[in-house]
Amino acid sequence: MTQSNYVVDPMISAKSIAARVEVLACEITEHFTGTDKLIVVGLLRGSFVFIADLVRELDLPVEVDFLETSSYGNSLESSREVRILKDIRGEIEGRDVLVVEDIVDTGHTLNHVLHLLKSRNPNRLEVCALLDKPSRREVDITATWIGFEIPDEFVVGYGIDYAQLNRNLDHIGKVRFV
Repeated sequence: MTQSNYVVDPMISAKSIAARVEVLACEITEHFTGTDKLIVVGLLRGSFVFIADLVRELDLPVEVDFLETSSYGNSLESSREVRILKDIRGEIEGRDVLVVEDIVDTGHTLNHVLHLLKSRNPNRLEVCALLDKPSRREVDITATWIGFEIPDEFVVGYGIDYAQLNRNLDHIGKVRFV
């Protein structure tokens, strides 16, 4: 798919994503079995497609909430300054919480979000990330569940964007400038 000065080369197929989401949902369901309600906190905007697919596969009572952060803008590089643009609405004290992230990259955003949510005293706080780029990590943080480990490539699709484009792709692709 061509967009102005770059192309998107396929990296992870829609079929592979769907199969992995199903496995992740089974593992998460097993982990949280017995919860009266799992609060799934999606980090907007990149994770919205992943969240939608994941929660439909969970065999648990689920409440969905969203937190929006910013550290990239329209850049290819994280500014490492994490800003909360939209906070969750619900209370999480004493609740089981699953944070859903699109990509764990440097780790700054996830670290900031986890510190914020931990300060609200949830019962359990776990993380599921669709993609993980361990080679870029600057903060010692890992997700409980990871969909796919990927190399240091700038990716789009399945909700993830570059300058607000390509979120609607059904697969993950790497951006290649031409």
